[in-house]
Amino acid sequence: MGAGREFSRTAWDAPMARLLPATLIAALALAGCASGPLSPGTPGMMSRRDAIEPNYRTQPLYSQAPAPVTYDRRGRPVGGAPFIDIPYATWNDNEPDYRIYPGDQLDVTVLSAPELNRSVTVQPDGRITLPLAPPIMVADRSAPQIEQAISAVYASQLIRPDVSVAVKTATSLKVFVGGEVDKPGVYDMPGDINALQAVIMAGGMRSSGKTKDVVILRRGPAGEPMMRVVNLRAVAQRGSADAVPLRRFDVVFVPRSGISELGVFVSQIRDALPIQFSYVIGGQIVSTR
Repeated sequence: MGAGREFSRTAWDAPMARLLPATLIAALALAGCASGPLSPGTPGMMSRRDAIEPNYRTQPLYSQAPAPVTYDRRGRPVGGAPFIDIPYATWNDNEPDYRIYPGDQLDVTVLSAPELNRSVTVQPDGRITLPLAPPIMVADRSAPQIEQAISAVYASQLIRPDVSVAVKTATSLKVFVGGEVDKPGVYDMPGDINALQAVIMAGGMRSSGKTKDVVILRRGPAGEPMMRVVNLRAVAQRGSADAVPLRRFDVVFVPRSGISELGVFVSQIRDALPIQFSYVIGGQIVSTR
């Protein structure tokens, strides 16, 4: 597999697209504001169902698991679904609207009723509390979407409520680095970094890691999952297309085997991700339990 490849596949259906942001929020709650390794099986602060509005489906899209993995005499995986058949959206580097997550501080201004103005912190369950209103879900929503939600709540009490929402303080930007690295876990991004720098933050790559097949998983602008494979050796070269700047909640995964075979790849990610931090790969929900 060459460096800098991009995969374009069919988008997931709506239920699975809704699952991704919910599980990312759950990961944030587990990570808190501290950086450093987060081991699989760490007790969660909240259930997946409570992480966001409980309106998503948690069953796999397909009832059949990938074909059993077998190996040839040289230890290479044989059979199973090919990696290229995994459905992912077209990779793009467009910057999506900022999404609100637990720990963010918001300034809520009600222009038609200044006495309702508040500076609030998004709670671990993804909600905020405002005067004369029930808790409002804001996690994984943009500021304009939150403005609409608050306006809808106040519509029964105010005439044409005019609401403005601004992000006062954002929580630290976190990425997950896993696979064949010395200290897999959730890390705070110190600034603009790429996959190579993230691996260095995680203690460096083990000798068993495949430098040419490092995976970046990212949520797309519409919530759909995107995947890109980069060559870490090429990242060190100036101007390399593989030096992709990471974003909040990106997953950097260093496989211990070639990722041309789905079963091995899914197993490796499932074993590495923190509890409740999930992706759907090849029709399977991949998460620790």
